[in-house]
Amino acid sequence: MSLHLRDVTVTLGDGESAVTPLRSLDAAFAPRAVTALVGPSGSGKSTLLAVAGTLLKPDSGQVLLSGTDLAALSTADRARERRRRIGYVFQSGNLLTGLTARQQLLAAASVSGRSLRSGSGLRARADELLDDVGLAHRRDHRTDTMSGGERQRVALARALLLTPELLLIDEPTAAVDRERASDLAALIRRTTRHHDCVTVVATHDPVMEAAADEILDLTRREDRPTML
Repeated sequence: MSLHLRDVTVTLGDGESAVTPLRSLDAAFAPRAVTALVGPSGSGKSTLLAVAGTLLKPDSGQVLLSGTDLAALSTADRARERRRRIGYVFQSGNLLTGLTARQQLLAAASVSGRSLRSGSGLRARADELLDDVGLAHRRDHRTDTMSGGERQRVALARALLLTPELLLIDEPTAAVDRERASDLAALIRRTTRHHDCVTVVATHDPVMEAAADEILDLTRREDRPTML
């Protein structure tokens, strides 16, 4: 599996207010590796995640996930590919109000179309993932009673539930202290290896940056990013 953004350009807004956060971007992302997207606010980190995750269609270019050009698909087909192949962890966690940690994962399975009565063992899988992220003891607790770091770990477990090829994470350590940031960065690195996925993380955090295998700097340099 692999992710390759080829000659991708995205312009947001119209007229004088228009900005182009990604211009002729070409970048490849390796499997079983964490790539950190770095750069100041407005440099295109969240835009790149949205394009890779099929939430935003680029104005031009290709978004190749294991050879499939996601940007060329219809809206319905992009949504289907997103449910089947992509795990997305938003900065806010984007969890559902009033549900326990386990229920968050099972709700995601239901939305994806996977049945808990099909013999797929999703309930057991949900518990296994919550154990992997250190929340086995909190699986029956409502997530709105949890800390920011715990909610991010629930969101990570939820994203991994359906074994995505591509894992996209937006500012995972923004709501946690330094010690927990280090733990969360190590968890992302470990789960990337364990689940054999391509992981791309937008971050401002030196802790997360240090844990990454690759750095993609989106700071403007002749309108092209630099892979460090």
